Amino acid sequence: MTTIYRILTAADWAAAQAAGRFTGSAHDIRDGFIHFSTSAQVAETAAKHYAGLPALVLLYVRAESLAAPLKWERSRNDDLFPHLYGDLPVAAVHRVENLPLGPDGRHVFPDLEP
Repeated sequence: MTTIYRILTAADWAAAQAAGRFTGSAHDIRDGFIHFSTSAQVAETAAKHYAGLPALVLLYVRAESLAAPLKWERSRNDDLFPHLYGDLPVAAVHRVENLPLGPDGRHVFPDLEP
């Protein structure tokens, strides 16, 4: 199984839970897909797009459980990133962890799955 990751504010995650799905942030909607990262990419994603932001959560999603098309496309550093072309059902999220800020201002990550 392949786990992919999505960083959200706790408020956005609460709204997604209430709706039963996450339809994307303004950035996702603008790009036409929901952005995800792999375990090797997610810390850099946090530093680049969420630096210093408190109250974030990390969603763990099994790629194989998604019904909408998931495409692996080149992006930052010419790496392949997972992009979901559709909504993320809350049921596809198998784990959620808080992403606290460490003393250095960077997010502290829990153990990641491959």
